[in-house]
Amino acid sequence: MAQLINRLRLWRGAVLFVAGLYFLVPMAASVWFSIDSPGGIDFAAYTGLLGAPGFTDALVLTLELAAVTVVVLLALLVPALIAARLGTARMRAVLEVVCTLPLVVPPVALTAGLIGVLRWGPDHLMDTPFFQTIVFIQRPEFPLVLVIAYVLMSLPLAYRALDSGLRAIDVRTLVEAARNCGASWPRAVVTVVLPNLRSALLNASFLTLALVLGEFTAASILGYQPFAVWVYSVGNSQGQMSVAVSVLSLLITWVLLLLLAAAGRERRPAPATS
Repeated sequence: MAQLINRLRLWRGAVLFVAGLYFLVPMAASVWFSIDSPGGIDFAAYTGLLGAPGFTDALVLTLELAAVTVVVLLALLVPALIAARLGTARMRAVLEVVCTLPLVVPPVALTAGLIGVLRWGPDHLMDTPFFQTIVFIQRPEFPLVLVIAYVLMSLPLAYRALDSGLRAIDVRTLVEAARNCGASWPRAVVTVVLPNLRSALLNASFLTLALVLGEFTAASILGYQPFAVWVYSVGNSQGQMSVAVSVLSLLITWVLLLLLAAAGRERRPAPATS
């Protein structure tokens, strides 16, 4: 038995070592490329980021798009999933099919569909109030059309995260207990169900944030320049700065993941003192 445990530990250590090399070696090579120069080590690629043309605007736009996408996605999914849990199994099956459908639609095809709708709108909605809506969602200052695309792309990821959280709790019992105590339906959901979904909500938010930060296809085809498109455009002329931005964005994503994991961890009650 002890020999088997030693073998398992050995294999586990070997797997972790190989996985560490797989992730750390490319990261180290990227960092070295970003600071290597003919005169020695130079951090100009990192120190010049804030002053780079378009960096701040692209980053702020991406964070704003991510925040709106998270709010819209959770506002759509959470009530729908809770209602499906309180409803019939057939309703849950239909909702699962609808939410996972974007997995089989490539981003290029999804963006092509959005372009078709945007082109169709001015031709058929010119004399209606919907024409101004079509124009409004394409504003370069804050393109809501990207929010629509990001919500559709993030739907399967957020659905799985929230569905896992709902499977871990008895929604029907919690809601019925709150209702028996005199709480209204909205109050029962907000004060009883949502606190039990804290980890699931944070996981869904992080997955959506990570997707928005790295999404390139839809924004590039539609002609906007959020963070990922800006990194690509900078890479055509300033390779070291492009790699530096990519390294920093990956590190920021890891930090956000750790913070969300720490925030979603259940607090253990303090041991009682005699």
